[in-house]
Amino acid sequence: MWYREALDRAEQAALLADIRAVMAQAPPFTPTMPRTGKPFSVTMTNCGPLGWVSDTSGYRYQSFHPDTRQPWPPVPARLLRLWETYARCPAPPEACLVNYYGPDARMSLHQDRDELDLTAPVLSLSLGDTALFRIGGEERGGKTSSVRLASGDIFVLSGPSRLAFHGVDRILAGTSTLLAEGGRINLTLRRVNPA
Repeated sequence: MWYREALDRAEQAALLADIRAVMAQAPPFTPTMPRTGKPFSVTMTNCGPLGWVSDTSGYRYQSFHPDTRQPWPPVPARLLRLWETYARCPAPPEACLVNYYGPDARMSLHQDRDELDLTAPVLSLSLGDTALFRIGGEERGGKTSSVRLASGDIFVLSGPSRLAFHGVDRILAGTSTLLAEGGRINLTLRRVNPA
């Protein structure tokens, strides 16, 4: 489900302030690929009881920041309300991955399948510059299509699309003035464990 302009400018600014507070407590870090150690082109952090990390030990969820070793900050109440409204999942999210995409950042096609509960939806919210988002089916190499996710858009993967391959081809620089530094922040809310 794609909810275009789900958040107006004032709501986006309020949510951005919440996320800046999260980033102050849990500074963004650069994850690396498990096998190669190659750095991602995005920086990331998390909030919630669990956070998703990637390094040479693999992809996983853990309860603390990999650099500071401190617990992740809680998910802002504003985001929890959006989860209740748009994810339509009775159980709260356990992780919110915060990805920052600079002008040259990308994310290759992948599935969100590190969770033990693959029936709960994944909710993605965009802040800042528009992303050229690519989505396919459950098999790698299948047909894909592209959509432009703009600031304030919410995209939910659930049901048959829960394991769809998806990624970000590029960021369309200058399409939003929300982030003073430019770029895009993507918030991905997930359940990890069965409710």
